[in-house]
Amino acid sequence: MKTLALAAALASTLFAAPAALADQGSSCHFHGSKPATEAVVTDCAAKRKASLVKAGKLDASWQAIPLDKAELVDGKKGKEWKLSFKNPAVTDASKQTLYLFFSQPGNFIAANHTGL
Repeated sequence: MKTLALAAALASTLFAAPAALADQGSSCHFHGSKPATEAVVTDCAAKRKASLVKAGKLDASWQAIPLDKAELVDGKKGKEWKLSFKNPAVTDASKQTLYLFFSQPGNFIAANHTGL
């Protein structure tokens, strides 16, 4: 009986672990090559930006900044989404624009202030 209870507890732990370890942007993970819509990528970008603020990688002033531009560009491995956010509250002009890159299906690639 103890073995059965232990096995059940272990099994429930294994099923719950992935959800507990997932970050906030994990709902924006896609398989396949079906292109994501601009609305989906925009939502994923907002979630990723919030995650970067929460992790302390971006100042809290970025939280309320709306999307400035979303475009499909030619990336290193084909088409990718490039989304930009402009924060006039940032004093360093080279850091006023945040760029988030997503694969065409909608998976996060990178974030930077250069747009490259």
